[in-house]
Amino acid sequence: MNRTRGVKQLEIEKRNGHIPQPIRIDGAGWWDLGPRDIMRDLENPDMLVSPATDAGSLPNLKFSFSDTNMQLNHGGWSREVTVRQLPIATEVAGVNMALTPGGVREMHWHQQAEWAIVLVGKTRITSVDQNGRNFIADIGVGDLWYFPPGIPHSLQGLEEGTEFLLVFPDGNFSDLNTLAITDFFAHTPKEVLSANFGVPQSAFDNIPNHQVYIFQSDVPGPIESQQVADPQGTIPLPFKHRLLAQEPIVTPGGSMVRIVDSTNFPISTQISAALLEIKPGAMREMHWHPNADEWQYYISGTARMTVMAPNGTARTFDYRAGDVGYVPRAFGHYIQNTGTQSVWALEMFKSDRFEDVSLNQWMALTPKEIVEKNLHVGPEFMNALKKEKQFIVKNPGFTYYPRSDK
Repeated sequence: MNRTRGVKQLEIEKRNGHIPQPIRIDGAGWWDLGPRDIMRDLENPDMLVSPATDAGSLPNLKFSFSDTNMQLNHGGWSREVTVRQLPIATEVAGVNMALTPGGVREMHWHQQAEWAIVLVGKTRITSVDQNGRNFIADIGVGDLWYFPPGIPHSLQGLEEGTEFLLVFPDGNFSDLNTLAITDFFAHTPKEVLSANFGVPQSAFDNIPNHQVYIFQSDVPGPIESQQVADPQGTIPLPFKHRLLAQEPIVTPGGSMVRIVDSTNFPISTQISAALLEIKPGAMREMHWHPNADEWQYYISGTARMTVMAPNGTARTFDYRAGDVGYVPRAFGHYIQNTGTQSVWALEMFKSDRFEDVSLNQWMALTPKEIVEKNLHVGPEFMNALKKEKQFIVKNPGFTYYPRSDK
């Protein structure tokens, strides 16, 4: 397996043929001598040996797309992480989908809004809004699309095929339970179809008798050849946004953040997001979100996140590419890069605005006497506080597993 391990000590143990054990260097714990999944332990070192600062019990805040069912079709595949796979994730659900060159996600619509980012290749989207205005566009890597609830659309893979992440502001959502054009036709009497479209009933002799979901078709021609003249005019708020073309916020150490919400992608009124690059030796600063739960998707690298809940409860999780993380609203957390390559990750929210509160900034903008008395800290700490939000900070003092109790 060619995966970057996020913890130096486990890399050493694996190379030396040693099996990691649930023992802290202060002696806490004991050998695990029974049946076990060693590969899982290597991938989840902070579950095997939790930091001494973890306390209490929190629900699981992690699920991998690798652990969910694949829906395979001629033309592509899909898999999803919803409240059924990750029960804590009540506000947001995600679908990972790939389409072959020419593969089509059939014409359909949802009760929920749909937000998407292309991860590989190019996708052609087609849509019509409630005023009869159409939108046809090619979406490349790092580009987004957004369809409001009820807006019909289709997706198709271009020459290289495509893979993308779909996000919905409803944890109970399932992509296998959507409103499809084939279902609408199959479950409508042919005499009604004939009257509706003004053609003989024989025109519907070969329509599918069930939802086709994903199917194989020909690779479409250039987008210019696919444009359909629209007498109603163009959609005033485009369904497309070029996130990677957006000027990033460059943070200390050279890491980057790109925030997208209704302020710069006006059509996206139910979902906001931040795309993070956390470089090696850096961390997403200690913070929380006051307006929504956070649904995360890890694109590359290895990371760990500690989440702090009420009543002194805290738990640490390890993440890698393809994993989903979740943080309930207002729970404090931070994300550390534990590997040798950049962590690229998405923070997603069921909200029209991205909002976060920086712990550092909060203290810097509070009278110092309150902070000093509250935390018993001195001038050195107070002078280091930043009045500007940092987003991602250097993490030179990162301590690798196994940890002491310090």
